[in-house]
Amino acid sequence: MTDRSAVGSIGVIGGGIVGIALARALAQRGAGEVTVLEKEARLAQHQTGHNSGVVHAGLYYAPGSLKATLCAAGRVSIREFCEEKGLPYREVGKLVVAVDEAELGPLAEIERRSVANRVPDLVRIDDASRLREIEPHVAGVAAVHSPHTAAVDYAAITDAMAQDVRAAGGRILLHSEVTGIHLENGGVRVITPLGEHVFDRLVACAGLQSDVVARLVGADPSPKILPFRGEYWELAPERTDLVNGMIYPVPDPRFPFLGVHFTRGVYGNVHVGPNAVPALAREGYGWLQVSLRDTWESLRWPGAWPLARRHWRMGIDEISGSLIKPLYFRKARRFVPELKMSDLQEKSSAGVRAQAWGRGGELLDDFAVDQVGPVTVLRNAPSPAATSSIAIADYVLSHYLTGSAA
Repeated sequence: MTDRSAVGSIGVIGGGIVGIALARALAQRGAGEVTVLEKEARLAQHQTGHNSGVVHAGLYYAPGSLKATLCAAGRVSIREFCEEKGLPYREVGKLVVAVDEAELGPLAEIERRSVANRVPDLVRIDDASRLREIEPHVAGVAAVHSPHTAAVDYAAITDAMAQDVRAAGGRILLHSEVTGIHLENGGVRVITPLGEHVFDRLVACAGLQSDVVARLVGADPSPKILPFRGEYWELAPERTDLVNGMIYPVPDPRFPFLGVHFTRGVYGNVHVGPNAVPALAREGYGWLQVSLRDTWESLRWPGAWPLARRHWRMGIDEISGSLIKPLYFRKARRFVPELKMSDLQEKSSAGVRAQAWGRGGELLDDFAVDQVGPVTVLRNAPSPAATSSIAIADYVLSHYLTGSAA
């Protein structure tokens, strides 16, 4: 069966928060007939439904980058959306803590970036007693405090956005994995197991599958997606009083990961993590989920060995922490000395980050978008993509779909 949509039709691949935010913006602005194609049985199945639920305030990102710009706008938009829909939005605040004097220099860089990015009400703290006023059980010599960093439920936000898509006349089709894309007569024919669709424009927000979709339209194979699994431990309910809000380490500037931290979620639970271990499948949420094809594709990528040479020590450290609980515990206990091994009650569901990497082994840090004729492909959308989702949608519309937007 072929669905030949009306002129002005736009397809969106991906039912995560970015794809649904984009579909919502298109539908509400009358850009045309909007259809979302999602391969899973429900929305927000992968990165959106497996993240920590943090609404980032923009502390870490290079000033002037897309991440910095869209995070600032997205944070405001997400808060307003939650207020409009009656969804939980909890400003619990974040402390980025230097545990010793060796981390004061990197902490100063975080402060500089935060000021440049206009993080609201940021405070530098150099008094340990003041640290403990905010987080009574934390250890450190200095910190920056972002009081407006918040926690939300991104899966619930995605579902609410999807309701807006449908209310504006858009369609969301589940079980619709895209297996073929063909550029024909100025339009796009998209093949799924349930049928074919013809669109005037197509936007791919495919997350962990973004490079696969890019290959279907003949885009540059680089950047490729390298899946990293982030594993969390849940703090025992009777010990959640060890953490008031969020306690983060000073990140290592060589890596795009923040390190193990404590996060109080929007429903009051506290999880510890994530780490960052290479996943053995694009959607590999545990060590037993293995895709020989995905692993082989990663190993044969030209950037594989440069990346391994550059970061093998980090890889060994992260894998060891994944397999040996005391090593993971030791990382967490640096920030909360009262933490006990038994406080890490159980592993919660892990997430997989779609990390883009280039041919030379470099890990891409900023958001990235490609255009191939009538097809727009979001190639790299790591954290803070969920925070930035509404702003990313506005950016893609204004820079890539201006001919379609009303």
